[in-house]
Amino acid sequence: MTDAERILWSQLRNKQLNNRQFYRQRVFGNYIVDFYCPSCNLIIEVDGSHHLEPGQKAYDIKRTAYLQSLRLRVFRVQNHDVFTNIEGVISAILDFMEA
Repeated sequence: MTDAERILWSQLRNKQLNNRQFYRQRVFGNYIVDFYCPSCNLIIEVDGSHHLEPGQKAYDIKRTAYLQSLRLRVFRVQNHDVFTNIEGVISAILDFMEA
């Protein structure tokens, strides 16, 4: 795991978020997702700066489309936000879960 993933995992593990079970590094088809909550069909991806590069953006769009075709919801968060505003990230995840 990256440093940002470790920080977020410390907030997700052991059913800390709305008593929901999250798993890390779950496989879906040819893709490995950062975090997955089966009870709400939610995937959380923690993106570093390389996700802003054109080739990576195209890959991420294709990957997200595949995951959504499985009726999964994908929430993306930037490393920077995890490092500087973990409370805001958690609040945004909770809002996304309820939507």
